[in-house]
Amino acid sequence: MEEQIAKLRYLRVAPRKVRAVAGLLRGLSVNEAEAQLLVNPRRPAKPLLKLLRSAVTNAKNNKHLDPQKLFVKVIMVDQGPMLKRYLPRARGSASEIQKKMSHVTIILGENLEPKNARFNIVVKKKVKDQAGAPIKSKAKKEKDKAALGEEKVVPSKAKESGVLKRVFTRKSNMGK
Repeated sequence: MEEQIAKLRYLRVAPRKVRAVAGLLRGLSVNEAEAQLLVNPRRPAKPLLKLLRSAVTNAKNNKHLDPQKLFVKVIMVDQGPMLKRYLPRARGSASEIQKKMSHVTIILGENLEPKNARFNIVVKKKVKDQAGAPIKSKAKKEKDKAALGEEKVVPSKAKESGVLKRVFTRKSNMGK
C-alpha cells in the first residue's frame, strides 16, 4: 500500500486548537475530509485544507496514485517553537505570553477499492480576459471606473416622504 506524506511547519496556531480540527479528519476519505474542512469555521481549517490538497496533488503527480482511493491514514499535530512576549503588570512585574506554533504531518494511504464520493467539490478557477488580466466582479469594475474618473454610477434615491424627511433631518439643516 502506497503512502504520501506532507508536512506543514511553523503554523502560527496553538497545537491544541489545530488538534481539535485535525481529529475530525482521521480515517476519512480525501473527498470527505476536504468537505469537512470547507465547512469548518475554525481558523486552522484553511491551512489544513491547503496541506491536504497539496498532499493529494503530490500523490497524484509524483506517485501516480488515484485521488479517489486516497484516505487520511495519519494526521499528527506537534508543538513547534514558542515566541515569548511579556505583558506589563502591577508593581513593575511582567507576565509571560507564549505564542505557540504547530507542526502538522499528514499521511495519506491508498484503499484497494475506491469509495463512492458523497460530495462533489467544485473549485472555482480564476478566469482571465484576452489581455491576461483577471476578470473582476461588477462592483470592483464600478469602483475602478470611479477611481479613474470615468462614468460614475450613482444609485437613484427613492422619493422621501414628508414625515420621514422631518424626522431624519440633521441639526445643521434645522435653521434652513
